[in-house]
Amino acid sequence: MARAGTLPTVLTGVFVAILDFFIVNVAIPTMQRDLRAGPAAVEWVVAGYALAYGSGLVLGGRLGDVFGRRRMFALGLALFTLASVACGLAPDAGSLVVARVVQGAAAAVLAPQVLAVIRTAYSGAAQARAVNAYALTMGLAAVFGQLAGGLLIQADLFGLGWRACFLINLPIGVVALAATWRVIPESRAAGAVRLDLGGAALVTLALAATLLPLIEGREQGWPVWTWVSFALAVALLLAYARRRHDSPLIDLALFRERAVTAGLLTNLAFSMGMAAYFLIFAMYSQEGRGLDALQAGLVFTPIGAGYLAASLAAPRLAARFGRQIIAFGGLTRAVSLAVLLVAVTGNAPIGWLVPVLAVDGAGMGLVLSPIMGTVLSRVAPHHAGGAAGALTTAQQVGGALGVGIIGIVFYSALSGGVTVAFQHGLVYLIVITLAIAALVQWLPRARAAA
Repeated sequence: MARAGTLPTVLTGVFVAILDFFIVNVAIPTMQRDLRAGPAAVEWVVAGYALAYGSGLVLGGRLGDVFGRRRMFALGLALFTLASVACGLAPDAGSLVVARVVQGAAAAVLAPQVLAVIRTAYSGAAQARAVNAYALTMGLAAVFGQLAGGLLIQADLFGLGWRACFLINLPIGVVALAATWRVIPESRAAGAVRLDLGGAALVTLALAATLLPLIEGREQGWPVWTWVSFALAVALLLAYARRRHDSPLIDLALFRERAVTAGLLTNLAFSMGMAAYFLIFAMYSQEGRGLDALQAGLVFTPIGAGYLAASLAAPRLAARFGRQIIAFGGLTRAVSLAVLLVAVTGNAPIGWLVPVLAVDGAGMGLVLSPIMGTVLSRVAPHHAGGAAGALTTAQQVGGALGVGIIGIVFYSALSGGVTVAFQHGLVYLIVITLAIAALVQWLPRARAAA
């Protein structure tokens, strides 16, 4: 049963896991100068975390089923805290990338336990409120991560600069870890669950083989190994599809349901656009407009305000309009990005962008907040758990792929200046955001309640 501090403690875990994907964005220019990092290293700092996080989520959830959710939450939190310290103390770009990958893997152990604890510790209306708090926490961590990073860099705590963005996790992790053993109840899966370690290895290697050439290929002139790597990724995914396992990492029978396939592609498209957008907007704000880290973080505040307002209204709107509220959110984002493109082309003052960014944030909220519930309402009940895991994985994998693709678009145009590169990036983002409105139409009608 839940205790007084159960929900705040588990939500702290998912908050830091999501926050650390986005908090580095405003730190990248100073981090790049300090560590003398190249474009590929910058992309790996963001995408390496997302790759490890996304590819390990389902396995992390299974570890909780087998060994206990509280135990795996504590283990993931401890590893995440230690990896954060390693990131904050990294002497060079290579060390930082390695520490970020470890941090992402730790987040993959930590984060899945949060929903599992909520589902086992709460019931009825209390569970619904806890799930809503979970979704809101994820969104706020993503949207306000940039502001948090800007505040930490501006404060320059103990002269740490950008390193404080990682080291701040040390006191948070220690406090949350101390609370874990007192307030989080232990639980495990009722039946026997076998770990599909071979499947996890195949999926992780396939994603790495896809991401490696996306990030390194442009800078190296697309040598032969990049195309070999893409082919290897396909071969690894086919090998996974041919495997047989009692408890597969992802049950391919899920994809016989149109709702799962449509929902996964919609979620993938949204995540590819959101992660890429935050990265290049943070770089444009500082390198293209000359803002410092705090000012760049503050620019994201209107996005957060729009997101928060739309997220609060989204459940009611989704109940009334169904999948079309997600399509409307995608179209809202596309229009706001097009207006932003015009404003950037005309070198409009940053202050003029505030209403555009607020509308953009509202579009994000209308997509992200209702997408999980909208898709799961169209999935057969016995596939609900697997579908939720696949959708969550798609979010993180989409973030990694989006960073890899936007790197090609942005850095290929960088010779014309940061503003020109940002304009090219916005065109890509408009296209990928319009795809959301199209893909969501593929969802079937909601299933009638039993």
